[in-house]
Amino acid sequence: MTSSNYMIVGASGGIGTALCKQLVSDGHRVMLVGRNESNLQTLANELQQPFQVCDATDWDGLAGVADYAIEHFGGLDGAANLAGSILLKPAHLTSKEDLQSVLEANLITAFGLVRTIAPRLKKQGGGSIVLMSSGGAAIGLTSHEAIAAAKAGVAAMARAAAATYAAGNVRINTVAPGLVETELTARVWQNERSAEASRSMHPLGRLGQPEDIASMIAWLLAPENAWITGQDIAVDGGLSSIKSATR
Repeated sequence: MTSSNYMIVGASGGIGTALCKQLVSDGHRVMLVGRNESNLQTLANELQQPFQVCDATDWDGLAGVADYAIEHFGGLDGAANLAGSILLKPAHLTSKEDLQSVLEANLITAFGLVRTIAPRLKKQGGGSIVLMSSGGAAIGLTSHEAIAAAKAGVAAMARAAAATYAAGNVRINTVAPGLVETELTARVWQNERSAEASRSMHPLGRLGQPEDIASMIAWLLAPENAWITGQDIAVDGGLSSIKSATR
């Protein structure tokens, strides 16, 4: 397998950590990017990879990090955005500030990555961008109004961008998880009652693990899968597509 160079935003989160570990294990080089310097430093030391502290809503900062990654590695083959947040409230309890925060963390960071990375990859002859949508954007789930709006926006934006940059051999895809056991979703799965309710919604009968999502992102980043673009791929235990009999 040829070694590639990747930039991962949200690298020290649950899915980001799993992804970076897989990429490095597969022999690739990774620029770790995120807001938490302490967590990034710990992961960078473990993986022996470089890192940059950046809030992905800062598009100028993100551009600087991308240029640094290209200079440091001598080129870039792809990037993924794992920055995000979750808000579970019905619309009538969601403030405008709540919604703006969710859009900033999810849609604005994803848009910023495409805006930053796509032209740079095009200049180098192509590459892959992977963003995070959600199984909750494909079906109606209670109290998911804000996060569904943001993640559906990510998927729609990615399809349009995939069309825009296809001529430059830049592939853009999204991965749509179900509920994954990470620190971000701990309030849900650490409560046994809500965890059991969530498990029952996923036909495969379990919640996702970070590695479940990381393996698909790594697959989409890989140049071996260079004829896939504009796709929103569900990795959600069947949540968004099938309904099984009661277990």
